[in-house]
Amino acid sequence: MFAKILALSVAALVSTAAGPPWISIEYPVNPLDQSMRGAFLLVHTFHHAEAVAYSVEGTAEGIVNGERRTIKLEFTETSRTGVYGLRRQWPAEGVWTLVIKGGATAVVELGADGAIASVNVPSRQERGWTIPTDVSMADIDKALRARAGALAQRN
Repeated sequence: MFAKILALSVAALVSTAAGPPWISIEYPVNPLDQSMRGAFLLVHTFHHAEAVAYSVEGTAEGIVNGERRTIKLEFTETSRTGVYGLRRQWPAEGVWTLVIKGGATAVVELGADGAIASVNVPSRQERGWTIPTDVSMADIDKALRARAGALAQRN
């Protein structure tokens, strides 16, 4: 009987630890925390429901004067576990999408005014979990070109 209870306890522990990673974006940033001052946005990384430190990387994907551009982004640690600051590293002109990876991927579209227009974490539902999915650069490029085309038609 004890072995059965132990096995059930271990199974419950494993399933809790096996929850999916997640990523979220915070905007605007609280200017009162010195470790975050000057950041354009904050990236929060999670495993299951717990804030955890993941390696965070990303690119700014843009179209400036009809030319496709990619800029590697640099993130800084903050005073909180699993929270990373991102300063603006791309030019004000053009159409931009930020692709940020840290356990999961966040796709951040910037509006014509430079502010965040939308944030999407591509995902699917599986056995009661929201599971992040991969993002192809072809999909990012297609959406970016469509946004640039729509903006050009308005002007």
